[in-house]
Amino acid sequence: MASHIVGYPRMGPKRELKFALESFWDGKSSAEELQKVATDLRSSIWKQMADAGIKYIPSNTFSYYDQVLDTTAMLGAVPPRYGWSGGEIEFSVYFSMARGNASVPAMEMTKWFDTNYHYIVPELGPDVKFSYASHKAVDEYKEAKALGVDTVPVLVGPVSYLLLSKPAKGVEKSFSLLSLLDKILPIYKEVVTELKAAGASWIQFDEPKLIMDLDSEELKAFTLAYSELESTLSGLNVLIETYFADVTEEAYKTLTSLKGISGFGFDLVRGAKTLDLIKGGFPSGKYLFAGVVDGRNIWANDLAASIDTLQTLEGIVGKDKLVVSTSCSLLHTAVDLVNEPKLDKELKSWLAFAAQKVIEVNALAKALSGQNDEAFFSGNAAAHASRKSSPRVTNEAVQRAAAALKGSDHRRATNVSARLEAQQKKLNLPILPTTTIGSFPQTLDLRRVRREYKAKKISEDDYVKAIKEEIRKVVQLQEELDIDVLVHGEPERNDMVEYFGEQLSGFAFTANGWVQSYGSRCVKPPIIFGDVSRPKPMTVFWSTAAQSLTKRPMKGMLTGPVTILNWSFVRNDQPRFETCYQIALAIKDEVEDLEKAGITVIQIDEAALREGLPLRKSEHAFYLDWAVHSFRITNCGVEDTTQIHTHMCYSNFNDIIHSIIDMDADVITIENSRSDEKLLSVFREGVKYGAGIGPGVYDIHSPRIPSTEEIVDRVTKMLAVLESHILWVNPDCGLKTRKYPEVKPALSNMVAAAKAVRTQLASAK
Repeated sequence: MASHIVGYPRMGPKRELKFALESFWDGKSSAEELQKVATDLRSSIWKQMADAGIKYIPSNTFSYYDQVLDTTAMLGAVPPRYGWSGGEIEFSVYFSMARGNASVPAMEMTKWFDTNYHYIVPELGPDVKFSYASHKAVDEYKEAKALGVDTVPVLVGPVSYLLLSKPAKGVEKSFSLLSLLDKILPIYKEVVTELKAAGASWIQFDEPKLIMDLDSEELKAFTLAYSELESTLSGLNVLIETYFADVTEEAYKTLTSLKGISGFGFDLVRGAKTLDLIKGGFPSGKYLFAGVVDGRNIWANDLAASIDTLQTLEGIVGKDKLVVSTSCSLLHTAVDLVNEPKLDKELKSWLAFAAQKVIEVNALAKALSGQNDEAFFSGNAAAHASRKSSPRVTNEAVQRAAAALKGSDHRRATNVSARLEAQQKKLNLPILPTTTIGSFPQTLDLRRVRREYKAKKISEDDYVKAIKEEIRKVVQLQEELDIDVLVHGEPERNDMVEYFGEQLSGFAFTANGWVQSYGSRCVKPPIIFGDVSRPKPMTVFWSTAAQSLTKRPMKGMLTGPVTILNWSFVRNDQPRFETCYQIALAIKDEVEDLEKAGITVIQIDEAALREGLPLRKSEHAFYLDWAVHSFRITNCGVEDTTQIHTHMCYSNFNDIIHSIIDMDADVITIENSRSDEKLLSVFREGVKYGAGIGPGVYDIHSPRIPSTEEIVDRVTKMLAVLESHILWVNPDCGLKTRKYPEVKPALSNMVAAAKAVRTQLASAK
C-alpha cells in the first residue's frame, strides 16, 4: 500500500523562509543567501518524507511567494508594466509582480478558495505572449533527484490556472480566459517533456477548480486540455489532484473519463459525498489517491475510522491501486508539533501538525499492507477517547446560552439611517471622514517589549508604561495628520485573532504553529478545543487609556466572531456555527463593556467573513445566515449613538453584498484598491447602500506611497456611485506590516486628498 503527500508547508518549522525573504527585500542579504535557505528547506522536507516512508513525495510545492505566481512565471505571463523583456524570470520581476515596486503596483491578491492563504491573480488577455520563462519545476525535480529522492513534480493544472485568472486591465470583462488554453498548453508540453527527460515517472496536476460549480463549457475544457496533452504525457504516470470539497457528479464523470491519466486524488475529509461517487463506480486499472488525513486542521486523525474508509475503497479499486494521501496540501496546517514545548501532554495527544500527518499517512498505508503499528494505533484511540470525555472541552453554561439564541434575529431596534443621524449629532464629523483600519506599524522595539514581557524579563508596570507610551505617540501622530476618527494602534496585540483567543476560555496557543497567509506573512491560528467564554474584559483598559489622550473619537477595536472562527483551527466535534455563536456571545460582552466605558465608536472586524463561504453555491445561504447572525449578536444591545464599524479584507464581495448589508453595521471599511475597484461595480449596478462605507483608497500590502492626486482620483470615482454623506476615506487594511517612513507620507496624502475633495464638493454647491 503506497502513501502520498499533496504538498507541504514551505516557510520552515521556525519561519526560516519568512526571515530570509524579508532580509532580502530589505537589502540586508543577497539572492544567493536567500536561495541557500530555500535549498536547505527543500532538502530537509524531502528527506523527512523519504525517512517517514512516503512513496509519492511532491516537488515544486515550495515557493518564494505563491504557487499560482510561479505558474505565471513558468508561462511568461508577466504584465507589461513590469518591464520584463524575456528570458528566465528573475527575482526582481517576480517580486515586483507579487509586491509592487516604487513605480508600479502589485498584481491583485485574493483568497485561495475558502482558506486564509492568498494567491496572486494572473492578468490575462488575447495579446499575452506566453513563453517558457521559469524552469523551477524541472530544476527542483533534478535537485531532489541529486539528493537521492525521486519526487512527483506538482504543477497547477492548465484549466484551473485559467479559471483562477482575470482579464487584464483594458481587456473586455467578458473575455473568455479558457480561449487561451491553446496558447498555454505548448508551454505545459515543454515542461512535461523536460521532466520526462530528467527522469520523472509521475507528475501531479492540481486542478482544484474541479470542486467548484462548473458549467458544461468549463468542464469540457478539462477534456480538451488533457486530450491535447495526452501524447506528451505518454510514458508518464499522471495524477490529477482535487481538494477542499466534494466534486459534483458531472465533474467526477469528466475527471474519471480523461484520457492518459493514471490516478485521481480526492479530498475525502471535506468531500464525503465524493465517497458515494467512488462507490458508484471507479475506472478500473486507475489509482485512487484517497485524501483521508485532514490537510486543513490540526486534529489527530481518527485512524480506526480512516482504516474503515480505506478498506471500503480497497474493495472497489483493489489493494495495489489505492494510495493513502492527505486531503489537500499541508500548506494550510502548522509545521511540527515537536516545536511546541508549552502545550500540555493531554492537548498535544489530540493534535497532529504537518510532520505528524506525514507519519499518520504512512502508518495507515502500512496498516493496510498488514504492518500495523499497534502501539501507534492504540495511542491514537486513547487520545480520541480522552478528548471526548475531557471536562476541559464542555461548559454547560455556555452551551445553554448559545442554545437560547435560537428564535431571535438580534437586530438593533432602529434602522441605520436614523442611527447615523443620532451618531453624527454626537460625533460631529466632517463630510468624508478619515480613519485608519486599526493597527499601526509594529516596530522592532515594540515586538521586543512584548517578547520580554511574555518571557517575564520586564515587570507588568514597565510593560504597561511602554505600551501606553506607544499609544501616546500613535494618537499624537494621528492628531498631527488631522485624522478624524482615531485608533490606538494595537501595540499590545500580536495578532488580531490570537490576542482575543488568549483571553477567551476554550482556546489553546502554539509557540510555532505558523501558517503562511501570503508571501512572507504568516499567522499563528489559535486552537479552539472547547466551549468558548470571556472570563473578563479584554480591551477596555487600553481603549479607555487611548481615549483619555484625545477629544476626537477613539475606536474600540475588536475581532468579530466569524473571523475568529475562520482564522482558528476549529474543533471538529460540533458544527462550526455552534462554536461561532459561543464566540459571538463573548464579543457581545466586550462590546457592551466598551460602551459602558465611554467608547462611542466600536469596530468589530469581520475580515474573514467571505472566506468561510462554502465553495458550493447550494451551501451559501445557510453559512451566510449564521455568519451574519453571529455578527449581529455582538452589537444588538448598544445605543443608537454608538457607532458600530466593521472591516473586511481581500475577497470577491460582490456576490455577498446583500449579506454584508444584512450585517447592519453603521460603517463598513472594505478592501478596494488592489482589486481594481471591482467592489465599486456592484454599486454601479444599482445596489443601494445606506450605511457608511469606506472602500480602501490605497493598498497597504505594498511599500509604495500613493500620491494625493491618485487618492483624489480614487475618491472621485467612489463619489460617482456613492453618496458623499456616507463615504469614508481610509486605507485598505491595518498598517501593522508597514514601516513608519511609508505610513506617515501615505496617511498625510490620504488626509490631504480628503480635504481637497471636501473643498471641491463645497465649491460645487
